[in-house]
Amino acid sequence: MTHVRRVTLALALVLVPAAALPGAATQAAAAKPLYDRLGGLYPIASVVDAFIERLLVNDVLNANPAIRAARERVPKAGLKVHLTTQVCQATGGPCRYVGRSMKESHAHLNITEKEWTAMVADFRKTLDDFKVPAPEQEELVKIVESTRPDIVVGAKPVSQR
Repeated sequence: MTHVRRVTLALALVLVPAAALPGAATQAAAAKPLYDRLGGLYPIASVVDAFIERLLVNDVLNANPAIRAARERVPKAGLKVHLTTQVCQATGGPCRYVGRSMKESHAHLNITEKEWTAMVADFRKTLDDFKVPAPEQEELVKIVESTRPDIVVGAKPVSQR
């Protein structure tokens, strides 16, 4: 191959937009951290805000006296800040969660599988409301599911289910 042909080929590769290559746009999007694909901190905070508001009126969760009592003690604004920070960190963003562990903060709540399922349903509804794309939704749900053993009474780790 002549020097001119190599330079021309190299320039063509550099100048061809990524979207023109089959699957390249999808690969480029997947290579970005989930945090970036979600739009960063402000969109995450907006989703968390709506999600917490939805949880606060969830009849299944409100039937648990320990959850009801915790809601009276813990200001919802603080809960929203902690959850936003957790999501930011878990999705590859710059935030660092400094609160208690999931196990420690949920142990006294006696959360059941039924309550967990109700929470996940509200989470999915909130993601749908904000039109979060399906691949990102699944990544988020996988992150949430990874916390189940620390939150739900008697839950087994994913590897044991």
